[in-house]
Amino acid sequence: MTKYLIIDDHVVTRTGIKFLLFEKYSPADIYEAHNGETARQLLSEHKFELVIMDVQMPDTDTLSLMDHIRTNYPDSKVLVYSMSSENIYARRFMKSGAMGFLTKDAPLKEVTAAIDSVLNSKKYISKNFAETLAEDLFSQKNANPFEDLSKREFEIAKLLLSGQTLTDISQQLNIQTSTVGTHKHRLFEKLKVNNLLELKDLANSYKI
Repeated sequence: MTKYLIIDDHVVTRTGIKFLLFEKYSPADIYEAHNGETARQLLSEHKFELVIMDVQMPDTDTLSLMDHIRTNYPDSKVLVYSMSSENIYARRFMKSGAMGFLTKDAPLKEVTAAIDSVLNSKKYISKNFAETLAEDLFSQKNANPFEDLSKREFEIAKLLLSGQTLTDISQQLNIQTSTVGTHKHRLFEKLKVNNLLELKDLANSYKI
């Protein structure tokens, strides 16, 4: 029996995915986690063939969780999804070891196609994102500068864009305010912006 782990902070979303798995992939042994801590505990107790994970959850560094799964449970295939555009997260999570990426508004047929592909050890991206990658390749567009940020810098950039102060971020990430300031300085340098307004303008231009 295939074991699945669904990681999402919304019970309605977990229930919907669980129903799909029971309908399309029975017999199935399905576990649920509402945050990274619960997910890590379940991963240590069970061997999951497929992990289905939201990339945006409160109090959870999902990129670090992705690295944790890849390093410690390499046989567990990961399919990630997000409400945000694929352009924001897909490349980053696929580079970190995810086998597939979906947007939350993907039709049921696409969701099952993604699950089928990942279970069969094949990578999955949507047709639209595949076309975007092809366009970037043939037009030789400059890469999204946000992809050059480290995981921590990208995380702090997102929090700054959400309106959080350095103090707010230091408390949320449990790091020193000075450390947040250092990361902010570095990411500003990498992105070639001088202030938060310019950061927001750049983020908007890349649909971050």
